[in-house]
Amino acid sequence: MPTSPSVSADASLSGFASSIVAGAISGYHMLKIISYSRTKELPNGERIDSWPFRVGGRTWRVRYYPNGCQSKSIDYISLFITLDDTAANTKAVKVYVQFSLMDQHGQPVRSYTGIAGPESLHLPNSWGCDNFIRREVLENSEHLNDDSFTVKVDVSVLGGFHAQETPAIVVPPSDMHMHFGDLLSSKAVVDVEFLVGGETFSAHRSVLAARSPVFRAEFLSPMKESTTTVPIRIDDMDAQVFKALLTFMYTDALPDMDQQEEYVMAQHLLVAADRYGLDRCKLICQDKLSRGIDTSSVVTIWALAEQHHCHGLKAACLDFLSTCSPTNLNAVLESEGFGSLFKSYPDVAMDLLVIKARLQDRKFGILPDGYD
Repeated sequence: MPTSPSVSADASLSGFASSIVAGAISGYHMLKIISYSRTKELPNGERIDSWPFRVGGRTWRVRYYPNGCQSKSIDYISLFITLDDTAANTKAVKVYVQFSLMDQHGQPVRSYTGIAGPESLHLPNSWGCDNFIRREVLENSEHLNDDSFTVKVDVSVLGGFHAQETPAIVVPPSDMHMHFGDLLSSKAVVDVEFLVGGETFSAHRSVLAARSPVFRAEFLSPMKESTTTVPIRIDDMDAQVFKALLTFMYTDALPDMDQQEEYVMAQHLLVAADRYGLDRCKLICQDKLSRGIDTSSVVTIWALAEQHHCHGLKAACLDFLSTCSPTNLNAVLESEGFGSLFKSYPDVAMDLLVIKARLQDRKFGILPDGYD
């Protein structure tokens, strides 16, 4: 009779894990419809195609039907996605698409988010939403701003399934920023103080020197700031702005704020970031400001961009003005703030020529007297 191997009561057990993974490659395309009212001249069933973009190794276009893609959707805007590959690449691909109307702050409007798929697409088929949004609803909403609106198109190209071993040890994401944030708030082993706007802030010379080339030069040079034991006075800066600046230097993120407070803070923090050589903070501020440009703020933001050499932010201001209605554009250019900007930065005249050329392309009116 065969014998069974003996099993020790204290034998160790081995554990393994694996996963079945559904592969997917995702990307998105921001489609901005400019001069929306003119696109309505297209009859039902006719479309305008977006610029091609790549996701999942394939080329795509968005099809925009301002008066619906068929007779039953004539009161709606229709949106579809289609492959735009060469004729040689005819293999079908399974795709999941989400169309989202964006609000004035660059966030998706949940009530106007359409989902299509998953669907297997091949040339020349398209897939999307017949009734994305009723035109009347869009035209009476705040999401149509200066005769333009934006749709985000999220595309996920679905691949096959495969098995993979799951590591038994899961490495969490870095929490270094939390530790540095705690170090700042605890004031442990601080070795430098700042007096800003009547408030005193404590910090660590080594952290500030690592983050800012300006602080590094101050602390490593023979300047009095490198050895002083009294608070270093910083003028021309609000205390809350300096507090936000310190938070960024320790955590690489801006402090939590509501949307309106964050937009105002971004203007002041951009100035501070430029002053202390914090390029990433400066770019974050530019990004936040570019998303909130409107007729009441565009001159202020443009002046800020000129003063601190923010080329991307300036381009965002020019793009905004190029899509304004004639009435709104004239109001901006005739404002006192724009007059001051024009006097301070004569090169603005060249930018006006660019705007004027764009407006002529759209068959808009003439700029106010004195800016030709």
